[in-house]
Amino acid sequence: MTTSLEQPVQDAVETPDVVAQVRAVAERAKVASRALATATRATKDAALRGMADALVAATPEIVAANAVDLERGRSNGTSAGLLDRLALTPERIVSIADALRELAALPDPVGEVVRGSTLPNGLRMRQVRVPMGVVGMIYEARPNVTVDAAGLALKSGNAVILRGGSAAAASNEVIVDVLSRALVAQRLPGALVQSIDTWGREGAVALMHARGLVDLLVPRGGADLIQTVVRESTVPVVETGVGNVHVYVDETADLAVAIPILLNSKTQRVGVCNAAETLLVHQAVADEFLPVALAMLADAGVTIHGDETTLALAPEEADCVPATDEDWATEYLSLDLAVRVVDSLDEALEHIREWSSGHTEAIITQDLAASERFVAEVDSAAVMVNASTRFTDGGQLGLGAEIGISTQKLHARGPMGLGELTTTKWIVHGDGHVRP
Repeated sequence: MTTSLEQPVQDAVETPDVVAQVRAVAERAKVASRALATATRATKDAALRGMADALVAATPEIVAANAVDLERGRSNGTSAGLLDRLALTPERIVSIADALRELAALPDPVGEVVRGSTLPNGLRMRQVRVPMGVVGMIYEARPNVTVDAAGLALKSGNAVILRGGSAAAASNEVIVDVLSRALVAQRLPGALVQSIDTWGREGAVALMHARGLVDLLVPRGGADLIQTVVRESTVPVVETGVGNVHVYVDETADLAVAIPILLNSKTQRVGVCNAAETLLVHQAVADEFLPVALAMLADAGVTIHGDETTLALAPEEADCVPATDEDWATEYLSLDLAVRVVDSLDEALEHIREWSSGHTEAIITQDLAASERFVAEVDSAAVMVNASTRFTDGGQLGLGAEIGISTQKLHARGPMGLGELTTTKWIVHGDGHVRP
């Protein structure tokens, strides 16, 4: 995979020593996960709160390490959006710690009965949620993911192995050490949270091939990273998706509502997968809506990649360039927005079908029939009606932190919270039953 942050993983060649080291990490994780098999909710919640307190206490150390990563990123020409994802401030560390405390307040999914009954022959059966076991994460430049993954894994009864990439290496080294020591202080194995960053790209490949030791692998990052993991891994993968996210302003939209939704979707935080990348506007409201919306986007520093109609309606202050097919396909993760005027809801839906990455789409409308059709026909993990795309987030949807946004359809789709990090087990009780 080629990204702005990492060298190609597929170019890495496993060496016997690296394979052995990564497998040893996975074996320790497997053993450590057994300690959670019988852990009570109280034990796990106390550990989460202890991890939160430890992070806040280590804020100076974490911020200092993060400054090293940020300086290296600037020297390497990393974009502003990616630097924003990488950055940790004392305020962000408090927020990350608070997310662990919020996880502690959520119900424990382990042991939840999905369904159960007594069969006519007297067998009593239950399908219950159980941990995956060992979860691997491969991700880029997002040290907050290190904490989210550790917290979600712990609460759902799993050990986690992290490959956070070179861009956040200093930050992640400190964070993993802080979390591991906090677990030991709570009398849980430190090996419940481990990193393989030491072994670089070779370690990532070894993790992808640790089938039998790693139960689930979650890639989180750019399209190249995700597709490489999906293609190369022999460990089962849940594909988290890039966010080529659309906002469609329908002909009946309340324009006073549409503008703040659009600005929030695009500019509230640009370097994230649920930020809007394409705006579609019904031609019936384009003359009224676009001059105002584009002026406000210009004030926020957004560059418009527009079709001919959009460029003709753009005010002088708007920074505009002609859109190409590449723009319709692009997840910018920057202050750029592709804009197209469409003749109808049909044309908007067709555009989304052709170019969407299946992450999140939004419609702004006062027409119930239009909203219901949009919801039914858009094949994405999340669909917003008169709301910002930025709500596609585990915390915002009440799931606590998330390990990623799945854009696939098997096992998990949308924000992956605690329930998505479990599988199920069938438990059957009999009284000497034998099958006739």
